[in-house]
Formats: sequence, structure tokens, C-alpha cells
Amino acid sequence: MLSIFKRSNQTNERQLRKYRKIVQQINKLEATYEPMSDEQLTSMTTIFKERIQSGEKIQAIIPDAFAVVREASKRILGMRHFDVQLIGGLVLTEGNIAEMPTGEGKTLVASLPSYVRALEGKGVHVITVNDYLAKRDYEQIGQIHRFLGLTVGLNVPMMQGPAKQAAYNADITYGVGTEFGFDYLRDNMAHQVSQKVQRPYHFAIIDEVDSILVDEAKTPLIVAGKMQADADLHHIAARLAKRFKKGIDFDFDDETKATSLTDIGIEKVEKAFGIDNLYELEHQTLYHYMIQSLRAHVIFERDVDYIVKEEKIELVDMFTGRIMEGRTLSDGLHQAIEAKEGLPITEENKAQAQITIQNYFRMYKELCGMTGTAKTQEKEFREVYGMEVVQIPTNRPRARIDSPDQVYKTIDQKYKAMAKEVAKRHEKGQPVLVGTTSILQSEKVVAYLDEYKLTYNLLNAKSVEQEVDLISLAGQLGQITVATNMAGRGTDIVLGEKVEEIGGLFVLGTEKHESRRIDNQLRGRSGRQGDHGESHFFLSLEDDMFKRFAKEELEKFLKKVTTNEDGLVQNPEVDELTERTQRIVEGAHYSMREYNLKLDDVINDQREVIYGLRNNVLDREGILEQLKSMLSETVEFVVFDSCPDEETSSNWDFERIEHTMNSLLLEPVVIPRTLDKTSDILKLYDAPLTELLDFIESFSDDEQINQMIPQVMLSHIDTMWVKHLEVMTRLKEGIGLRSYGQEDPMRIYQREGLELFGRHYQKLRRNIASEVISFMKVITQQQEVQQ
Repeated sequence: MLSIFKRSNQTNERQLRKYRKIVQQINKLEATYEPMSDEQLTSMTTIFKERIQSGEKIQAIIPDAFAVVREASKRILGMRHFDVQLIGGLVLTEGNIAEMPTGEGKTLVASLPSYVRALEGKGVHVITVNDYLAKRDYEQIGQIHRFLGLTVGLNVPMMQGPAKQAAYNADITYGVGTEFGFDYLRDNMAHQVSQKVQRPYHFAIIDEVDSILVDEAKTPLIVAGKMQADADLHHIAARLAKRFKKGIDFDFDDETKATSLTDIGIEKVEKAFGIDNLYELEHQTLYHYMIQSLRAHVIFERDVDYIVKEEKIELVDMFTGRIMEGRTLSDGLHQAIEAKEGLPITEENKAQAQITIQNYFRMYKELCGMTGTAKTQEKEFREVYGMEVVQIPTNRPRARIDSPDQVYKTIDQKYKAMAKEVAKRHEKGQPVLVGTTSILQSEKVVAYLDEYKLTYNLLNAKSVEQEVDLISLAGQLGQITVATNMAGRGTDIVLGEKVEEIGGLFVLGTEKHESRRIDNQLRGRSGRQGDHGESHFFLSLEDDMFKRFAKEELEKFLKKVTTNEDGLVQNPEVDELTERTQRIVEGAHYSMREYNLKLDDVINDQREVIYGLRNNVLDREGILEQLKSMLSETVEFVVFDSCPDEETSSNWDFERIEHTMNSLLLEPVVIPRTLDKTSDILKLYDAPLTELLDFIESFSDDEQINQMIPQVMLSHIDTMWVKHLEVMTRLKEGIGLRSYGQEDPMRIYQREGLELFGRHYQKLRRNIASEVISFMKVITQQQEVQQ
């Protein structure tokens, strides 16, 4: 194991040596660009663009381009890039991840690759974790790029089409990752090319790359339409779920949070609704409502995963503790939570388009990112996105002390010790930042601080602007700030006067997060840019992480645990238990993301087919040729599907072929029942099909038909896709049950998903052809009557 770390460190050193040589070149060029006037410096952008257009490789331009950006930054912002920031910029330009600790100026680093890659004229997207940071970077770093003659755009929610188009057409576009993803989905729901806002994907820089590509990757992006939910069914299911007992009526896996009904539970549902078999196709909706109701009861906890405000369910972001404004759970889960809380049932969200974060970002030709913590997830970044993680040295040596964890036997003992420690630090004026994992936990923490009559700022579910202000004040003398672990990510905590002398900012973690990266993010709030600081985690053996992921090990450990009078665990192996549990959690989450990605890869292939077809229709080129192609494919499919070679002709479904084809053809065709070869049946349709294709071609100059066909096609494509997504969701729900049959659920999902798509796609082609041909026949009849 040690040799792997050794090799990893050697690789990092080798990469850094390569970058340091380029940095030396950039530093030498400072003397060239410093004497230039503003006009001369700005004109370099045109020179660089011409060099690229004449075929010069971007690598040859990098030293000069970086030197120009650094000079512009000195003049515009009064900020000169450190050498380590130049190294970070080089890592990003090559499409990798720069791991840079908090306070190392990642925002300024992004100004380098965004400028260089924007010179190619294909657009650069700079992606941040929230709107506030996107606006801040657009206004601040955008000044450098505007000074150098590039256009800069801002992409935020609620913008109208023309404003969005302008933002995307800029050389560099700032925005939040989810908004870029939603724009992609909305573009693929557009009914005219002019409604689209994005251009082809080129290069993206992701700030806090681990947060966006890992933490947020569990939840797919979904554009939903509203549909009436069955309120009575939701309330009945909620009442039933409330009475169900874990291990008797349902099974719940603490690690994966998978929920399933037991045989006893199934019997109770069947009895309650007076049905014989819950798993019959006709009861699929009832099964779905019941499972969603169970999930609402066992997975979602009030004041942790959601809050109830003005008779509404408001979702809480588990990573930031913020309310996710306007976000609702899809597929009836939101309504199941409303029923659980006895609230009015709102309309259900039905997915009209969806994509995972992973599959969205994999569409970029090149991707890069920055964060303070990525090394622990390096394997995932490499395998899913093809990015390497390069650790960038700090500009100044780190002076922060990371103290060993203190683990207590009970939660009460932990919080008492935590409050005592905060009071002790506060007495000498040292600022304290207490990190929590949820709203509920932060409220428990402050209750213990109240016993010491301490004054604090509590940060949970407030607006981003307030959050940033309060976090930035957290380093002032005597300040106590209680916040979720991820609060204020991307915001520097500047130390107040005299704070450095008394030890800097003290960060106290009250629970280990499900990812070591987020613990490291919390630690990184202290000790920026060589400041003094300290971090310390206070844990208990009753913490959620141990209970969920280390049940058996915890039981064994508790038999031999020894504590002091405050409940502090004395056994040295407790650190090993903590570390191992956290690795198990990370592994479980990685497996979940990997599984979800494999599921979405099945839909992704289908999505590409549907969106490709949509784009061809929108372009309106060769629209009649597309229709004729659909018709020919329909004939082939129906014949081969109804007359499979492996079956005898006595079992062939001649009626189905006649019914389908006669609804399309100009004259009906009767198939002689003596035919016993599929090829002969196809030949039978050669002449009638040719006649029909000529009939369609006769409308090539008909403006009414040419206007109508794309509308019909898009309407059918969108209807089919929404229906298909719903069916695939239901298939996914029931797929886990199939594993009892000794078959891999993933292979079943792939096989049945492909089969479903084939059926839906065939039906789509037939419906489009049928509607358009019927319309053509009506027009022909009208013309004949008029004549």
C-alpha cells in the first residue's frame, strides 16, 4: 500500500518540476509586458488569436498568455499571481484538477486558463457552487478579461432567452453548474432552433470540483412538468406506512437507504386495498405510492432533510444546510412527505427530461477543476471524467494545528465537552467556528452553548449573502459561529486584529461527515495563507455514522471500551474505528454513484438517439426524407416482429401486419396465408410502399405540410420520451427485486430498457407516419372535391 502512495507522490513531484520550468519562462516574460501601455497589452489578445488560427498549438502560447493575464491583473485588481497560482493555472489548462488549500486564491487562478482557452473562440464555462460566487467572479475576475478584449457573460436562473443566448455567446461564461445542465435539457425541449441558448461544449472550469462532480452527482437534473397527484391514495399510504415496523413489515438498509416491503408488509397492503397480488402490472401505481410513502417515513427526517414552513415542505441541502429554494422531489416522493406531515398535497412533478451531473459534464471536450480536497476521490475523477489530481504547494508553509479526534461514549458527553472547550477558547477571545452536519444538529449544539450563556451566530438555512457575511466575520476577536460544515465554501475567513497572537481561528467539528473531504474542507476554514489556526473534532460512539455503517464493530468495541470521568474514550484503537467507518461510508457512496451512473448510461444512449432525432427535425432539412425513412423502417419492423423466422408460419400474426399497414397505405393489401417466408411478405409490400413514398414526395413543395410535419414529429417525440422516462423509473424501482432470481439487476435493466426503448421508438415512428399520411390523404381528398 505504501508503494502506491510513494508512486503517487513521485508522479506529483515530476509534474510540478515540469510546471516550475514553465513558471520560470512566465516570470522572465514579466519584463517584456510590464513596460507596455494598456493598448499594447490589450492588443496581445488579437495576436494570440491569430497565432492559434494559423495553426499554432495552444501550449506554445501559454507562457506569454499567462504573463499577459498576470500583468493585466496587477493593473486592474492590484493582485499579482503567485508562482503557485501559475502552477494551478497550468494544471487547469491541461484539463486536470488543481488541489489547492483554502485561502490560496483559487478565484484568481481561474483567470489564467479561462483566458487561454477562450482564445480558441469556442467558449469557456466557469462553474461555481452558487449564484453569489458566480456573480462575484463575473464582476471581479471578469474585469481582467474585459480589459484584455474578451466578452464575459453571466448565466443565472430566471434569465430570459435572449439574455441567456448573449451569456453563452460570450468568450467566458460564469454560472452555477445545475443551471448549465438545465439549459441543456431545456434546449432539447425547444420547438424552434431560435429558442436554443447553448452552443457546442468546449472547455469548463469547475470551482469546488469535488462538491459539484461528487457530492451533487447523487441527484440527477430533472426538468419536470406538473401533474395532478392522487391525494387520497397518498394519505392512505402514509397512514399505512406509519403503522409499519422495520424488520417485520419492511426492510431498510442503513448504508444504501434502500427500502423494500417484506412478505408480511405486502400482505398488509393487499389486505388494506382488497387486492390479490400487489406485483401485478395493474397495481404498479399502488406499489409505487406505497414504496414512496415508506421512503418518506424512514429516509426523510424533519429538520434534517426538510423543514415545514407555511404548510410547505422546503428541502434542505445536506451539504450546505441551506434551503433549496423552489426545489421539489420528483416522482411522488415530495407528495409522500406532505402526506406524512398531514399537509395539503401539491401537484406532482413528472420528469420531462433528465440527465445525471456526470453525463452532463462528460459532454465537454475538456474539463478541469479546483478544490482544497480532491485526492481522496482521485480514482473517481480519473475513471469517470479522465482528470488527474495534482496537489499544488502552498504559497506559505501551513501553520495550522490539526489535533487528534476526541471520542466520547455518549452524545451528551460529547456536547458537554464541546461547549466547555468553546467557553474556554472564548474566554481568551479566540474566534471559534463550530461545524455541524445538519440544522437539527446545529440547534442541539447551541442549546449546550446556551448553558454557558455564550453569544453566537447561528448559520442555518439562511440566504447565501448573509451566510457569506457571517462566515467572513467568523475570524474576528471573540466571535462564535455555529454553521453547517460546508457553509461559506469559497469565502475566506480573514483574521481580526490580535487574533493571530492568540492562536488564530479555532475550528471545532461536532461529527465526522460521510466524506473525509468535507472534514478537510471544515479544517481548511482555518490557517489560510500561513495564518495560525487549529482544528479539533469532538465525536461520540452514538454518532449517526457509527450507528449506520459500523453496527457490528461498534457492538464489539463497546464491550471493551474504557472512558475517563468525562466519558472520553481511552482506547487508542478508537481512531482506527473512526477511519475505517469513514472509508466504508465513502465506498458505499462511491458504489451508489457508480450504480446510478450505470443506470443513467442506459438512458443516456437512448437520450442521444432522441435528442439527435429532435435536432434533425428542428433543422428542418430533408424532413420528408426523414418521414419516408420512418415509414420504411416501420414496414420492416412490423413484418419481422410479427413473422419471426424462428417460428412456423402458422403462428405468424398476419392480421397485425394488415391492420398496421392498411392504416398507412393508399390501398389495402391482403396477405395470402400460404406465404411462409418473411422475405416474400416484404416483397408483397414493395409496390404499395413505393406508391406511398411517391405520394409523400408529391407534397415536397406544399408549405402547409412542411410546416406541419416538424410540429407533429416534435409533439410525438416529446410525448414518447416523457412516457419512456416514467416507464424506465418504474422498471428501476422493481429491478432490485429481480436479484432474488440469481440474475444481475443491472443486466436486466439494460436488456429490458433496450427492449422498452425499441418498442416505444417503433411506436413513435408508426404514430408520426400515420398522423402525417392521414393529413396528406385529407388534403388530397379536399383537393379532389374542389376540382
